[in-house]
Amino acid sequence: MEWLTLLPPAIAIVVAVWKKDVIISLVSALFVAEVIHSQFNPATGFLGVFNRTVEVFSSPGNTRILVFSLLIGALLSLIKKSGGVSAFVKWVSEKGLASSKRRVSSVPSLLGILIFIETNLSILTAGFVSRELFDKAKMSRARLAYIIDSTCAPICVIIMFNAWGATILGLISSFDLESPAQTLAYSVPYNLYSWLTLLLVFYTVWTGKVFGPMKYSEQELITSNLESQEQTEASKIYLMIVPLLTLIIGIMFFMWYTGNGEILKGSGSSSVLWSVGLACLVSFILIKTSSAKQPASTLVKWSFEGMSDLLPLVTTVLLALALGGSMKALGTGEFVSQMVTQNIPLWTVPALIFFAGAIISFTTGTSWGTFSILIPIGVPIALTSGIPVELVLAAILGGSVFGDHCSPISDTTIVSSLAAGCDHLEHVKTQLPYAMLAGGLSIIGFLAIGLIQN
Repeated sequence: MEWLTLLPPAIAIVVAVWKKDVIISLVSALFVAEVIHSQFNPATGFLGVFNRTVEVFSSPGNTRILVFSLLIGALLSLIKKSGGVSAFVKWVSEKGLASSKRRVSSVPSLLGILIFIETNLSILTAGFVSRELFDKAKMSRARLAYIIDSTCAPICVIIMFNAWGATILGLISSFDLESPAQTLAYSVPYNLYSWLTLLLVFYTVWTGKVFGPMKYSEQELITSNLESQEQTEASKIYLMIVPLLTLIIGIMFFMWYTGNGEILKGSGSSSVLWSVGLACLVSFILIKTSSAKQPASTLVKWSFEGMSDLLPLVTTVLLALALGGSMKALGTGEFVSQMVTQNIPLWTVPALIFFAGAIISFTTGTSWGTFSILIPIGVPIALTSGIPVELVLAAILGGSVFGDHCSPISDTTIVSSLAAGCDHLEHVKTQLPYAMLAGGLSIIGFLAIGLIQN
C-alpha cells in the first residue's frame, strides 16, 4: 500500500511528458491521489479533487500567494503597457550594457541575486525585464528560464534574510540546539548544490556556452530568425523602476513590520501581497500623472489583461498546492525519507538525505514542503549520531532545491517558464542536464565530507 503513494507523482510526470500539458498532468495526479485516499472509490475520488482544491484556500498563506500571483500580473502589465519596460531596454542598450550576450545574460542573473527576498518576485521580475534583451541578443527564452530558475532559489537558501530563512529557522528552533540561527548560518558553506548551480549559471553567462538540449534550442532560434514580439513605444524608465523598487522595499518593510522589528520573523506571504498591492497603486498613479497618461478605465483593463496572462500560472500553482496536500495526507514524503535513510552507514547519511530531499521535492513539486518533511527527520538523526547538524541541514536544503529544479510540477519551474515566455516542458528539458550535473557532484561531495567527518 505504501508504494502506491508514489503513483500520483509518477502519473503527473508521465502525463506531463505525454500530453505536454502541466494542468492536465496535475489534475490526473490529483485524481489518482484522491482515489487512493478514498480507498479506491472513483466517485469519492472525483469529489475529493474539488474538496482538496477548495481546501487550499483554507490556508491564508496559500490564498495570499495566489492573489499575489494575480496582482503581479496586473503590475507587470501596467509597467509593460506604459512603456516602462521598453524604456529600460532602450536605456540598457544606449549605455552599452546589452552590447554582448555576456552582458545581456548578466541582467537576469544579477536581478536574481539582488531580489533575494522572495523567489517568485525575483523570477517574475528578472524574467519579464529580460525578455526583450534576450530576443535582441538572439538568445533563447529557454536560456533565460534556466538563468532565472537556477539563480533565484539557490540564492534564497544562501542569503536567507527572507521567508525561506524564517521558515527554516522556525523548523529547527524546536530542537535542542545551542543556537538555531548559528546552525542555519553554518549550513551555508555546506550547501553544495546551491553553490555549484550558481557556478554553472555564472559559467554560462561568462562564456556564453551551453550544452545538452539547450544547445539545440539556441540553434533552432538562430534558424528561425526570431524577432521580439513585445515591442512597445518607449516612455519613461521610472514607470518601471519606481514600481519595482516600491515592491522590493515594501517587502522588506512589511517583513520587518509583521515580524515586530525582526525581518526573519515576518510573514513572507503577507509582505509580498501588501507590497504588490502598493506597487500597483504607485504604478497607477505614476501613469496617470506622466506623459503616458491614460484614463482609469484603460488602466483597469490593462490590469485585468495582466491577470489573465498569469491565470494559467495561478491555476497551476493552485493544483500543485492541492496535489501537495493530497500527497501529504497519503504520507508520500515520509515513506520516501524512511525508505532512503534506514539501516545505512553514518558516512553516507548526508548524501542519502540529499538524495531523499531530491526525490521528495521532485515527486511533490515543492522544496518548502520537503523542508517540513525532512528537517524533523534529519535533525534528530544528526543529534543522535554525532553528525554535524549544519551538514545534514545543508543536505536537506540542497536536495530540496535540486529536486525542485528537476520537477515539471514544481511551482518555481512553472513560474520560471511563464516569466521567460518559454514552453514549460522545454524549460524542464533544457535545465535538467545542468541540475543533474550539479546534483551528481553534490552527492560525491557529501560522500567525501561524510568520510572525512567519520
